[in-house]
Amino acid sequence: MLFNSIDFLIFLPIVFVLYWIINHYSIRLRNLFLIVASYVFYGWWDWRFLSLIIFSSVVDYIVGLRLNSATKTSHRKLLLIISLSINLGFLGFFKYYNFFVDSFITAFSFMGNEFSATPLNILLPVGISFYTFQTLSYSIDIYYQKIKPTKDLIAFFAFVSFFPQLVAGPIERASHLLPQFHTKKILSYENISTGVKLVIWGFFMKLVVADRAAIYVNAVYNNVPNHDGLSFILATVLFAFQIYGDFAGYSLIAIGTARFFDFSLMTNFRRPYFAVSIGEFWKRWHISLSTWFRDYLYIPLGGNRVSTPKWLANLFITFVISGLWHGANWTFIIWGALNGIYLIIEALLPVKDKHKPVRILITFVLINFSWIFFRANSVSEAFYIVKDIFIEPGKLFLGDGDDITAPLYAILAISILLFVEFSMEYFNSISRFNKLKPSIKMMGFSFIIFLILYLGVFDSSQFIYFQF
Repeated sequence: MLFNSIDFLIFLPIVFVLYWIINHYSIRLRNLFLIVASYVFYGWWDWRFLSLIIFSSVVDYIVGLRLNSATKTSHRKLLLIISLSINLGFLGFFKYYNFFVDSFITAFSFMGNEFSATPLNILLPVGISFYTFQTLSYSIDIYYQKIKPTKDLIAFFAFVSFFPQLVAGPIERASHLLPQFHTKKILSYENISTGVKLVIWGFFMKLVVADRAAIYVNAVYNNVPNHDGLSFILATVLFAFQIYGDFAGYSLIAIGTARFFDFSLMTNFRRPYFAVSIGEFWKRWHISLSTWFRDYLYIPLGGNRVSTPKWLANLFITFVISGLWHGANWTFIIWGALNGIYLIIEALLPVKDKHKPVRILITFVLINFSWIFFRANSVSEAFYIVKDIFIEPGKLFLGDGDDITAPLYAILAISILLFVEFSMEYFNSISRFNKLKPSIKMMGFSFIIFLILYLGVFDSSQFIYFQF
């Protein structure tokens, strides 16, 4: 079920009313209701894949309890390996089987050998990368004795399947989200007000910024041979805001929706395009995933507490695997590798320039260059685009027919977004806005709603990160 669909518009009020009625009687019954609601939300897409969520939940619940009682190191390692093997096994099969088969066939053909294998027609379960990482962090944290396992099966199932963040995050840690399922919830005006504001701004980012930009981006990137360098530059810049508006918008809707039920989810984006370095960018972009890879891959590899060559290798490995996490395609691996290389260069050649606007611009340009590989349909098309940008700028395509206004509307929406985020970054505008009279605040949100209704693209387009 998509946030930007009529189905969700009907689903949410029904769940909201029933949830608060049930919450009055029993926490356990309330959590059971959340599980049912979350399974309906997920099963609306394809109910067959509910079995994966249920099986993963059962495995990690049992592993967590056994890890807590096990005393032998060998026994604890075996339990962790079981959790890792099952969760990553599902993820590897559904997401990467055909990718690795095709890669092996290509590798053998380069060596002059024939190798044949039949790819499988595998449908990728929505959100599998997100809930897999969420359950894995639970088992790993128990293994390292950072948290204690819960004995409440219903609360754990609700934690794994909580519908606002089930299919595209934020990827929550058990230490933060799981205890919230054990507490009595309070229906408050503050939560509802905050949730509504977050949801409205999230829909602006998705429907107006992202989906308006997508019209031009898709027209160019899905028809590469018929476009030139200037068009690729514009399309890439628009894609930078498309993917930001799409994913950050989803995160805000998820966080706001959770607030309706008195749950707090972590911040997932913090104005990333105002970052002054690549390192800072990754502290602002998809924070729940960046910190996951930091805590469960980069630090276990040794982090920066090793020799310089090993440290730089750890950075590179972490980002290559992060690229692979995003999709079973070499374009994502190259994208991850590029960001790893950026960080290595930053580590070896720290920037001494104190001019913040220049550093922001350089960071934005470098990130945009990597987005070319992220968005391109193939590696060959990505390099074709890069070649045209630097060698054949050609003419700027602005659209044709009904699409001619698409880039203009997208630029208008991005300008509004940047104005708001600039004021948030440098002038603490949120705090000042909250101190305004209610009538003025209402006018501000009414204007945003007007922009959503007037400029929004209401075609129930899927969120980009659903494919990951």
